[in-house]
Amino acid sequence: MSLELHGVPIVDTFAEAFGITGTRLIITADSPRWAETAAQVLCGYATSVIACDMEAGIERTVPAAESPDGRPGVAVLAFAFSRDALAQALQSRVGQCVLTAPTTACFNGITDAARDKMISVGGGIRFFGDGYQFAKKIDAQRFWRIPVMDGEFLCEEKFGTVKGVAGGNLLICGTSTTTALQAAEAAVDAMRTVPNVIMPFPGGIVRSGSKVGSQYKKLKASTNDAYCPTLRGIVESALPECCGAVYEIVIDGLDEESVQKAMRAGLHAAVTQPEVLQITAGNYGGKLGKHHFHLKDLLS
Repeated sequence: MSLELHGVPIVDTFAEAFGITGTRLIITADSPRWAETAAQVLCGYATSVIACDMEAGIERTVPAAESPDGRPGVAVLAFAFSRDALAQALQSRVGQCVLTAPTTACFNGITDAARDKMISVGGGIRFFGDGYQFAKKIDAQRFWRIPVMDGEFLCEEKFGTVKGVAGGNLLICGTSTTTALQAAEAAVDAMRTVPNVIMPFPGGIVRSGSKVGSQYKKLKASTNDAYCPTLRGIVESALPECCGAVYEIVIDGLDEESVQKAMRAGLHAAVTQPEVLQITAGNYGGKLGKHHFHLKDLLS
């Protein structure tokens, strides 16, 4: 069946995503500058669980009126394959990147999680206080106050988790690097208006799309040669005629509905840009994950 949106061909396929454990952190500081700085550094090298300890990205800014301590903040979503892996990654990253940033504090952003779905974050970082740290319990949640050189670092002991979805994706084919990137940027901008999702790659965009496996046995993934313009004629190419570049957008979310909303928003934004030749999605025949986002369902 031939699909089209705004005159752009849409491949009748689906994006294949998989289950993953996710959480939300609220990082606050005396100024937006330092909340954002801590969040950005925490998210560094957290693009893909293929080779990173977790996937993470900034979800949104949090105005002072909505933050846990009345200061400006940033919401970060983080994902890993298990609660234990997520706890270990966050203890390291919050300890290295948020504890160290001037004036920051760190709060649990999923407050309705069951106690057995929670992971220890501040509970591990507290030992940096060298015995001078102390706790304060408010309702059922414990907060750790760790002495540092500009006062105290406040961090909640435990953070709630949910079973999220990782790997929603769109592949945008354009006539050139400029046109494909312009469309991808428009798609990411639209996706960022959707709550509960992140695009974990740099600026939300992937130039190095991957396939499962490699001719090199040690690699779990390798370049998606079917979408590499320089390999056209050497491999079985999936590129439309006159395609000069492809950019992928990967979406992680706290639930399936949010990932689908983000993909719809991104698809509709991308097709409004000039010289987009085709939009498709990546899957592995349904063998990778149970979450299948069919592009035909995103057209309306």
